[in-house]
Amino acid sequence: MAGTTAPTPLYPLYGEEFGFTPFTVTVVFAVYALGVVLGLLVFGRLSDQVGRRPVLIAATLLSAVAAGVFLVAENVGAMLVARVVSGLSAALVTGAATASLAERLGPHARVKPATIALFANMGGLACGTLLAGILADVAPSPLRTPWVVMLALATIGVLGVLVNGESSTHRSGFSPRFQPLHVPGEFRSDFLRCAMAAGSGFAVLGVLTAVTGLFLGTVRHESSHALAGLVVFVAFACTALGQLLVRALRRPTALPAACAGLIAAACLIALSMATGALAPLLAGAAVNGLATGIAVGHGIGGITTRSAPQHRGAAVSTFFAILYSMLAVPAIGVGVLIRETGLRPAGETFSAVVAALCLGVLLSLVRTRGKAA
Repeated sequence: MAGTTAPTPLYPLYGEEFGFTPFTVTVVFAVYALGVVLGLLVFGRLSDQVGRRPVLIAATLLSAVAAGVFLVAENVGAMLVARVVSGLSAALVTGAATASLAERLGPHARVKPATIALFANMGGLACGTLLAGILADVAPSPLRTPWVVMLALATIGVLGVLVNGESSTHRSGFSPRFQPLHVPGEFRSDFLRCAMAAGSGFAVLGVLTAVTGLFLGTVRHESSHALAGLVVFVAFACTALGQLLVRALRRPTALPAACAGLIAAACLIALSMATGALAPLLAGAAVNGLATGIAVGHGIGGITTRSAPQHRGAAVSTFFAILYSMLAVPAIGVGVLIRETGLRPAGETFSAVVAALCLGVLLSLVRTRGKAA
C-alpha cells in the first residue's frame, strides 16, 4: 500500500522532468483508482478460489513491477502503466491479506485481525507518501531512490509470503467471473448515504493526494517534498483513527458526525485555498480523515450486520467501487478546473461541492428520522 501513495510528493518533479500540466497529474493519479475498481470487480473473489498465498504473491509482485516501471519511467505513458498495475496490486492484497490475517490469528487473538489490517492498509498509504517525500529531499536522485526503496520493500514482501504456508483450508477452484454490483435492499437508503458521505471524503483524499505538491510549490513556494508527504500522511493516518473512533460513537450519531466533519474539513481547505495558509490545509486534512474513517467504518459495519450473508461480499465490493470511483473522477474534474480557472479557484469550487453534497446527506438523515419519529 505504501507504493500506491509514494508518487504524491514526486508529482511536481515529474512535471518538471516530463513537462506535463496539473491536469496530467490528476489523470495519472486517477488511473490508479481505475485499477483498484477493476481489480475489485474482476478479482474480488480470487483468494477464495485459489487460496490466499498465490494472490498475495501476485499482489506483491505487481507492486514490485509498478515500482520497477516508475524507476525506469521516461514519459507519462510509463507512469500511467505503473499506476494501473499499482491499483491492481492494492485491489488484490486488501481482501486476501485481511482474510489471511483472520485465518492465521483466529477469532480469539488479543489484537483483532481487522485492526491489524486497518493499520497495515492505512498505515501503508500514510507512510508511503511521507517516506517518498523525505527521500526526495535528502537522496541524490529524487525520482529514482524512492522507487529503489519501494522495490526493496516489495521484494521483502514477496519473500515473506513465499516462506509462509497457505492459511485457507477451503478453495473452490478458479472460475473467472465478473463480480456483480449489489446495493443491499435491506437498508438501501442508509447504504447510499454512507457511500456518498465516505465517497465525498475519498474525493478530498484523492484531490489532496494529486495536487498538494502543486499547491505547496506554486502558492506557498515551498520546496520541501516531505511537507507535501506530511499533509497526505496526516489525512490517511486520521482516516485509520476515524475507523477506530466509530466504535465509540452511538450508531445513530456516527453518520451525522461524519457529515458535519466533512463539511468542516471542506471549509478549512477552502480557507487554505483563499489565504494560501498551510495550517488550515493540515487541519482540513486531519478533520477530513477522521470524518471519512467514521463514514467508512459506519458503512462497513452496516453491511456486515444488516445485509444478507449471501450478498455481503458483493455489497462490500460495491461500497468500495463507489469510494474508489469518487476518489478518481473528482480529481480529474479538479484538473480540468485548474486548467480553466487556476489552482485556488478550483480548490474553492471543489470544497463548496463537497460541502454541499455532505449537507444534502445530512439533511436527508434529518428528514428521514423526523418522519420515523
